[in-house]
Order: sequence, then C-alpha cells, then structure tokens
Amino acid sequence: MSETGTEPRPLTRELPDPLAASNVRYNPSLEELRELAAHEETTTEFGSPSYVSEFRSRSADRTKNAVDHEFDGRDRELVDDAITRADEREMLCVDRRMGRHPEATFRCRLFVPVDHARIALAWANLFEPVEDPDAEPDFYTVQDPDYDETAIRVLPDEGVTAVLGSDYTGEAKKSFLRLFMYRIKQRGGLGLHAGSKRVRVRDADGDLRTVGQVFMGLSATGKSTLTSHGCWLEDPEDAAMLQDDVCGLLPDGSVAGSEGKGLFIKTIGLDEDEQPELYAAATDESAILENVAVDEDGTVDFDDDRHTANSRAIVQRDELESADDEIDLERIDQVFFITRNPLMPPVAKLTEEQSAVAFMLGESIETSAGDPSRAGESIRVVGTNPFIIGSEGEEGNVFRDLVASLDVDCYVINTGYLGEQSKDVGVQESVTILTEAARGRIEWTEDDRTGLTIPQSIPGLEIEDYYVPDHVEDYDEALADLRTERREYLETFENLRDEIKDAVY
Repeated sequence: MSETGTEPRPLTRELPDPLAASNVRYNPSLEELRELAAHEETTTEFGSPSYVSEFRSRSADRTKNAVDHEFDGRDRELVDDAITRADEREMLCVDRRMGRHPEATFRCRLFVPVDHARIALAWANLFEPVEDPDAEPDFYTVQDPDYDETAIRVLPDEGVTAVLGSDYTGEAKKSFLRLFMYRIKQRGGLGLHAGSKRVRVRDADGDLRTVGQVFMGLSATGKSTLTSHGCWLEDPEDAAMLQDDVCGLLPDGSVAGSEGKGLFIKTIGLDEDEQPELYAAATDESAILENVAVDEDGTVDFDDDRHTANSRAIVQRDELESADDEIDLERIDQVFFITRNPLMPPVAKLTEEQSAVAFMLGESIETSAGDPSRAGESIRVVGTNPFIIGSEGEEGNVFRDLVASLDVDCYVINTGYLGEQSKDVGVQESVTILTEAARGRIEWTEDDRTGLTIPQSIPGLEIEDYYVPDHVEDYDEALADLRTERREYLETFENLRDEIKDAVY
C-alpha cells in the first residue's frame, strides 16, 4: 500500500498509453520506420539499409534481474527513470507477437525514442504483427540509448525490462526472449537457447521418417548454420528450419518457436559457398545490416570486421529456402549440444545423465557476441544460455527429466577442431553427422579411452580419421585434467542432483 492507503499503480500503467499519448507514434509501418531512421542509414548495393551502432554487443556485465540479484533503491530508480523518460520525449511504440504455440504466445511492446528508429525497425522485422490490437501486452521493454548510464534491469514477474544507455538491437531482442524462456519454465517446460529443425529422411530400411532436431549452442558456434542447412537432401527427403535462436521445450514434447518473421544472424565471414541460404537472405533487399562493413558506395564486405566481429543481419524467413512456414516443432527426437572443445570427438552419443552434464557444462568458445574482450577463450555457460532466470542447477534437473520422459536422443557435436587445430570439423562433416543421425545409420561403439559412445562408422565420412586421441599430445592426461575441472564446476551448483554430477564424462 502507498502512504495514502491506496494500491500503487503497476509499473506498466505508468507507461504512456500509445493510443492516447501525444508524444507516442504507435505501430508505424516498416516503411515509416525506415524513413525515420534515414539519418543513420547507409544504403547497400542490394538496396537494403545498413546501420552502425555505438554499442556492438550485449552489456551482460551490466544486466541484473530481480529474481537472481538483490535489487536496491538504485536499481528501482533506473527502472522508474526509464518509464518516466518515456513520457517526456518523442517515442515510438511497437507491438509484436512472439510465438504461435497455444501454450507459448506472448504480446510484446517496445518503447524506443524516435531518434533511434532503427532499433524499432530491426526489432519489428523479427516478430509478427499482433492480431488483437486491444489486448494487453505480456512483456514491455523501454530502451533509452541516450541515458547517461548503461544498465539493463529486468523485472521478470512484472514482465518489464529497462534498457538504458545502450543502442544495441540485440538488447531489445533478448529482453523479450529472456522472458519467453522464463514463462516456459514456469509452465513446466524449459526455455532453450537453441535452434529447431524438422528433417524427413529415409532410414536404414528405406522408409521415410520425420525427425525433430534441436541445436543448443552459443552464438557463432555454428547453430544457425546447422539449423538452416538443407543437408543436400533431394525430394522426398527434406530439411526445414523452424527456429534459429530461442524456443521452448514443453512437457508434451513439442517445441514452441518464438520468432515468426525474421532471424538475427551473425555475418562475419558469411560465405556464399558454405552458407548459401544465409548469404542469399543477407544480400536480399529485405535484410537489415547492423555493424557490417559497408563502404560509402554501398559495397558490402562480410569478411571485414572494421566495426566489430559481431556484425549482424536481420534476415527474413521468407528468403530462406529451408525455412518452414511453421515455427513450432511437433515433437523433439534429437538434441545436439554444439561445442568447440578440442578434446571432444566430432560427435558422441550421451546417456540421460550425461546429457544433463552437457547441458550444465555448456562448453564452448567465447565470441564477440557475448564478451568481445574474451573472444576465443574457453567458457562454460549452463544450457549454452546466458539468459537463464532462476536456479541453474534446477534447470539441469528439469532438462534431464524432460529428455528421459520424452525418450530423446542427445549428442555432443564438435564444430571446431581436434587437438591443436590438427583436424578441422567442417560444415560438410557436421551436416553429414546430423543427417546420418536422423537416418539412424550411425553405428556406435563404447570407447574405453575417451569414455564415450562414439561412432564406429558413419556413411560418407571416414570417421577413423577423427579419433581425438590421435590428434592430442598426452591425451589421457589432458582428459583427466578436463574431467577434474568439470567435476569441480558441477559441484558449484547446489541444486543439481548428485547422479548428474557423478556422470561427468
């Protein structure tokens, strides 16, 4: 109760009413948003807009949420400032729908100053327009790049995020996806930083089978590449990308998608030969480039990191041949944990407990999308998901229970190299692995030296050339050290079950 004895107004009621406020432009068209952002645009050779932001990655070290962090008076003041300032200047308000699944659809509302219309333009191209204009939003974000302090404050239960002092589009995108995953967990499922894919292939008996695959990995580990790849299949076989970044595993085994319109892909080193679909989408006039090297005459160079190695493009699903009309996966059958750990084989099949270990370890290489100052370092991120709200150990328990109850096959797949860069695992090898796993044509063997279930044979791949101990000097010692590190790491999670901690591989 307030000092006057009345209930305080909910935070969302303090925001301007976009239909009535004189300082708010509500749901302008994409064409209008591009016009408003014209002062920051360089038009590319493809006719698409390109922008350069001041902030070029998320400010993870300046992000706090009210579930996992103690919010003091200053934290509340930051949220109040964001809301107050939204009432004092010319603002854009854009509503979009996140998700289509009946158990995982949310209305999202973004406020951003008119001067930063490019953020609204990019974000609006990721999600679908709302269907009911009178419905109340589930989530709200106020992004104020001109604030004199950089701070991201999240109130998960209120569904409110304040993004202050950053003009990075990724902050707006992830502010809503973070809450999407939180709500999925509250409903008995698990939010995943993952791509999802439906593959139709002929199995070992020649029968056509449909397999639902999910790819879990940090940015720039190959998640988008594997999720969107057509697998070189020919009719009646096919592969369809459903989601690229965030989805929700529900208790019935379905996987709810979040983004129905576009994808926010990494473009540094984008190669037309290795990633033809992503390249075609990024060079279409419908794309929006952010922090990509674009000359004054519009020439685009995806290999040039003059602005950042975390260059991005918002591309349209309609421009991806492998993108399906649907974004929800009817059933999950296989999970691939993407790693860049040089002591891991190209692929290994995991037990239920080992799959929870892989989930908790989230081993990869830091990229410029996370912490540019640590790019290239080995890191561990639970669930390969930097956006978890709540107990990380409990997430591992929930993951183990879900894959067990749903009879899901789990794998760890190395998309990097073996040993001291002595053997690369390229796109062709990785795609062959996931295709043959879908077909069920990989022959597995228990390997005593690695302690893993690894392939004995894979059609189309000389797998014996990829035996990790052959590429690592003092392999046994290196593996023993790695296991010790992993055990010590898992011991830091108080809520994680002992049977998962004991399954370290």
